[in-house]
Amino acid sequence: MYQQRFLTTERLTTAYYRAGEGNGKKLLLLHGNVSSSVFFLPLFPLLEQDFDVVAPDLRCFGDSSALPVDARRGFRDWTEDVAEFAAALGWDRFALGGWSMGGCAAMQYAIDHPEQLTALILINPGSPYGFGGTKGPDGQPLDPPGLASGAGAVNAQLVQALAAGQTDFVRFTLTKTVFFKPGFQLEPAWEDRLVEAMAKTKVGDGMYPGDARQVPQWPFVAAGDRGVCNTMSILHGDLSGLAGIDPKPPVLWLRGDSDTMVSDTSACDLAFLGKLGAVPGWPGEELAPPQPMVSQTRYVLDRYAEGGGSYREVVQPGGHCHFLECPDQFAAAVKEFLA
Repeated sequence: MYQQRFLTTERLTTAYYRAGEGNGKKLLLLHGNVSSSVFFLPLFPLLEQDFDVVAPDLRCFGDSSALPVDARRGFRDWTEDVAEFAAALGWDRFALGGWSMGGCAAMQYAIDHPEQLTALILINPGSPYGFGGTKGPDGQPLDPPGLASGAGAVNAQLVQALAAGQTDFVRFTLTKTVFFKPGFQLEPAWEDRLVEAMAKTKVGDGMYPGDARQVPQWPFVAAGDRGVCNTMSILHGDLSGLAGIDPKPPVLWLRGDSDTMVSDTSACDLAFLGKLGAVPGWPGEELAPPQPMVSQTRYVLDRYAEGGGSYREVVQPGGHCHFLECPDQFAAAVKEFLA
């Protein structure tokens, strides 16, 4: 069993796991929203022979410091934490992988520190144009900017369950909603560990999910300026600048073929739910079309390639956590890419 470690810098105390220490190739993995580094532990036995692999808990998650997130800075509270954490490890060059929200943070890190990265690995990443509130492959914001995104667009029942420490609904969210392809079952011991990891998400002012604004346009909510989920609004978290970074590390884009969270028809996108009739009052395709999240990522990565970079898109079986559904295939793709 891998032992949790802690590293304190001037910014915060970071909880993390590490395996393969001493290997020449270094791989840093960033987890997604409402999760922690524990989600990567099943991959460690498959990666530690080839890499010095480290997975930290981001602020507000797991056992790292419960510090607020200034969403006006996009993902930079996290990326500056990670930069200081990597420096404290003595790492100046490494491959960076990020899953879901962590994929967005990884893109931001690449924008700010491209010279440090030997490769960028995006694992079912959020769109470079945010989660909710944009349209078209080039990420045009809905009117007003921030509409249908941020903290006001999250599942209120999950927020309440996390705040109250009630794990039944957290377990339901993990096993019965958008994390896995329907029919997939975790081993009971791993299910318990992942539920415990999710339940450590810090709820409160400036943490998860953040504040929201009321607006007159459907669905009557827009992103605020504080907290985790508002970082993922186009209002604050536009990552399309990834296309123009220099130098351009090679990019591996791994995604599940049945991912319903990050999708062109996302079950978590208010516009798509409105189109289905699940959110009343939807104003139609012209004002609030479903966000084409996968197409938006491809659009930015195509611009990346046109500018002299390279990327490889690999589609594997499974849902949003496909790396836990087909870990051997996932690890093999990473090893081949970083060989």
